[in-house]
Amino acid sequence: MAVTREIIMTALGRITLPDGGDIVGRDMIRALTIDAGKVSFVIEAETPAEATRLDGVRRAAEQVVLALPGVDSVAAILTAHGPAPKPAEPPQIKIGRHPTPQAGPAKVSGVDRILAIGSGKGGVGKSTVSSNLAVALARQGRRVGLLDADIYGPSQPRMMGVNKRPGSPDGKTIIPLQAHGVTMMSIGLMMDPDKAVVWRGPMLMGALQQMLGQVAWGELDVLLVDLPPGTGDVQLTLCQKTELTGAIVVSTPQDVALLDARKALDMFNTLNTPILGLIENMSTYICPSCGHEAHIFGHGGVAAEADKIGVPFLGALPIDLDTRLAGDAGTPIAAGSSPMAEAYATIARRLIAGGMA
Repeated sequence: MAVTREIIMTALGRITLPDGGDIVGRDMIRALTIDAGKVSFVIEAETPAEATRLDGVRRAAEQVVLALPGVDSVAAILTAHGPAPKPAEPPQIKIGRHPTPQAGPAKVSGVDRILAIGSGKGGVGKSTVSSNLAVALARQGRRVGLLDADIYGPSQPRMMGVNKRPGSPDGKTIIPLQAHGVTMMSIGLMMDPDKAVVWRGPMLMGALQQMLGQVAWGELDVLLVDLPPGTGDVQLTLCQKTELTGAIVVSTPQDVALLDARKALDMFNTLNTPILGLIENMSTYICPSCGHEAHIFGHGGVAAEADKIGVPFLGALPIDLDTRLAGDAGTPIAAGSSPMAEAYATIARRLIAGGMA
C-alpha cells in the first residue's frame, strides 16, 4: 500500500514537543514530499535557538515515519523562521564632549569628601602617590574612589592593574572598576591606549564633567582626583565646578620642583580651594647594599615650604625601586606590608585623623 500525506501527518501528530503540543498541531511541518517510498519534510521552529533544541524531535519524527508501510527512507530537516538574532551589546558611552552649563560648584552624588592631588610639574611621582594613598586609605577601612583626571597621560589603569572597559547599562551611567579595594575610573579605560588624546580645552572640561557626574561612584568616604601636571583647564574646571574638600600638593625637595609647586599652591589659593597639606616625594635614597642615605634631589625643602605657608606637612616618601616595580606591575606597594607601605599608611592615618579622609 502506497503511503499518503494524510498517513504521514497522522503519524507525525504523535510527536510531542518539550513544552507541550505536537509538531502537527503547532503547524511546524513544511515541504512534505513523497517520491516512490522516499519521504522528506522540514520541521520549522519559531527561532534558531529553539531549532537547536529540537534535534531529538527531528530524529523521533524520522523514526515514526520510517516505520510506516511503504516508506523506504526519510529525511527531516530542522529550520527556523529567520536568522539568529545578534546578541545584545551593552550600550556604549562616549567620553569627551563640550561641558554642559551648571550654575556653580556641584557635589558628586554619594561622595563625602573630594581631595585633588596636584603638582606644579610632571615627574614628581604624583600619580604614584595618588594610587598608593588610595590603597592605603582603603586598607584603613575607608570607602575610597580614585579618579584619574590626567586626560593626556592617564597612568592609573597600569598602576592599579586594570584594563577592562567600564560598562554602561543605559548609555549614560558609567560603571567604574574595582581594584585593591578602590573604586576607580580613568579616561585611559575608555580610549585606545596607543592613541594620543588630541583635544582642546572644552573637550577636556566636558570629559572631566562626565567622569565626575556620570560615574556611579556609590557611597564613598573620599574620592581622590589625580590631576595632570600644571595649572590648566582640568584644574580650573575641577575647582570651579566641583565642591572640593581641598587639595594636596606633591613635590620633590628640589628647588626647581618647588618653584612649580608654588605655582600650583597659588592656583589653588586663587580658586579658593583649601590646601590640606604637602607631601615630599623622592625625599631620600637608601642604598639597598650598604644602607647609606643619599639626598639626590635635596631634602626637607617641601617641609620647609609647608612651614613657611602655614599648611600641614603630611610626610616624606623616599625613592624606592620596589615602589616603581609594584606600580608597573599593577599592584601598588601600599597593598603590601613593606616599610614603603607603612609610609603611605602613616600619611593615610594623618588624613583620617585630620578629618580630610
